[in-house]
Amino acid sequence: MSRITSHILDVSRGRPAEGVPIVLEKQVADNWQEVSKASTNSDGRAPDLLKDGLKLEVGIYKLTFNTKKYFESTGQKGFYPEVPVVFEIKDATQHYHVPLLLSPFGYSTYRGS
Repeated sequence: MSRITSHILDVSRGRPAEGVPIVLEKQVADNWQEVSKASTNSDGRAPDLLKDGLKLEVGIYKLTFNTKKYFESTGQKGFYPEVPVVFEIKDATQHYHVPLLLSPFGYSTYRGS
């Protein structure tokens, strides 16, 4: 299993958010370097954000969720075209799960398990 995973629940519809493009980046100096891309599956999950062979390193990471594409695909008008979530990895041996609770006019995130 990837050491970084995510899932998205569309709380306005009460169901997983399928097909949301996600970009994982790592901060390098003052810039962001793309690590990988994925999209949520039918269960709203992105279980493979850190592809096989990529080593998790200590540092600051960002997940950017393309919510505009998702809202357009479901016929909703959203306020946030994307949701960036920046987090710090201090122990590269742990698993980091970053869920997103989403609605057209708000979102929430937390460190999951």
